[in-house]
Amino acid sequence: MNQHHRDVRKIDPSRGTTLGDNTPNDNDRVEIGPTQLAFGEWAAAGLELPDLQAMRHYRWQRLTRFINDRGYGGLLVFDPLNIRYATDSTNMQLWNTHNPFRALLICADGYMVLWDYKQSPFLSEFNPLVREQRAGADLFYFDRGDKVDVAADVFSNEVRRLLEEHSGGNKRLAVDKIMLHGLRALEAQKIEVFPGEELTEKCRAVKGPDEIKAMRCASHACETAVAAMEVFAREAIPGGNTSEDDVWAVLHAENIKRGGEWIETRLLTSGPRTNPWFQECGPRIIQNNEMISFDTDLVGSYGICIDISRSWWIGDQKPRADMIYAMQHGIEHIRHNMELLAPGVNIQDLSRACHPLDAEFQKQKYGCMMHGVGLCDEWPLVAYPDQMVEGAFDYELEPGMVLCVEALVSPEGGDFSIKLEDQVLITETGYENLTSYPFDPALTGAA
Repeated sequence: MNQHHRDVRKIDPSRGTTLGDNTPNDNDRVEIGPTQLAFGEWAAAGLELPDLQAMRHYRWQRLTRFINDRGYGGLLVFDPLNIRYATDSTNMQLWNTHNPFRALLICADGYMVLWDYKQSPFLSEFNPLVREQRAGADLFYFDRGDKVDVAADVFSNEVRRLLEEHSGGNKRLAVDKIMLHGLRALEAQKIEVFPGEELTEKCRAVKGPDEIKAMRCASHACETAVAAMEVFAREAIPGGNTSEDDVWAVLHAENIKRGGEWIETRLLTSGPRTNPWFQECGPRIIQNNEMISFDTDLVGSYGICIDISRSWWIGDQKPRADMIYAMQHGIEHIRHNMELLAPGVNIQDLSRACHPLDAEFQKQKYGCMMHGVGLCDEWPLVAYPDQMVEGAFDYELEPGMVLCVEALVSPEGGDFSIKLEDQVLITETGYENLTSYPFDPALTGAA
């Protein structure tokens, strides 16, 4: 017998059958999502929640259109972020990155089939756009041993039949990250394989209205978590015996508390370990009157990546004059480059017009001037002028794109690095900075 929603355990008993983001108001639901803490904070901030059903439909329609625009019979993806984009479903995401057991085929008519872990096909059944759940895309040696080729043959036969049924026999197939046995098996079926990343990256680059709402919510959750990390750092470090890992753990915990998912890197360092950049967070005990620099690289609420960076001075003394200058120079760098953003601007022209860092900061500048962001760091990449390859990114910005504007001000041979990064939405008329987290007043020279 069906139970009325009032008799079922709920995330928010005051609501009806659905939450504000149009997902089931069921405490035992399969799909993951934000917590009560996150919903409460977003309500207090006056944020509008996304409609997840509309967001999923937007992504599905966009993928189907991109498939047909390129004359493909379908798109076959193994990348867990592409599967998340198409289905909004997850399954052991990090494990899946190095053990590719999931695959999704989207046919030219929009018919979607998801091959999942054999014991968990139910994990995508909440989304009616996923028409079938199967198993058998695990084409890696750990799982299949010396008979990977047999499994690949079975899998490729299923793909061929689906293309015949739903794509008019069109065997032009875009594929992203497939294991070698799988590629050879598809080609043995006379399927013509094309690189799928061009399609998926450009598809994901332009966010729909509900994706932008989800990103605003995720951004608020991330900045709230960063604030908790800053409070902990400023209270604990002067007392001694607080490590980089202790500080970084706060961001992880606060992200999970709000329904966030993971952090892609370990980019928080302190004192002299901030230079050169890209050393990873470790057990070093942070000293009073030192700098902390970090890059969130955080996959947060709704699976949205919030990629922002800040540098903090922790202590009762003032930072050195060269540190303050570097901070001011970094702020000038990202603000100048941000002002270049608008729809219709050629990505290569952004590179040509960028703010030049001082000579002492050139060698250790960041790997790119800007990059796209959505479910993770995404296309496009905006290179610095000395690293730009003509024709690699000869495209124009569009409304709905989101770019992270970077600054790494790191003196060669120095003992500190300033890391700054804001996440910026391209609008119909210009841009909107989605990042509101303040710069450290001590490092800017304001305190």
